Amino acid sequence: MPRTSRPITVTLGDLQERVAARVRSGSYASASEVMRAAVRALDREEAALGDWLRRRVDEAFADPRPPIPARTVFKRLRRHHARRAKAARNEKV
Repeated sequence: MPRTSRPITVTLGDLQERVAARVRSGSYASASEVMRAAVRALDREEAALGDWLRRRVDEAFADPRPPIPARTVFKRLRRHHARRAKAARNEKV
């Protein structure tokens, strides 16, 4: 059966030992298997995050409450941040 992919070089840095440990444990036959599993896990994580985000956006659009103007939201955020910054400065004293 012809190969459907080409080899690539990946610099893993500190992660290389973690990949090697998985191969040594027998959980995976090769570093390539570990990397394929890692990419599949990343795909699942990104899909779950996308699903969560879509649900949150749908909930926001379905919310019957009137929208809050951006100016008001940013004013509240600035006030909240100022209070937290002041509290943090007071804790250091």
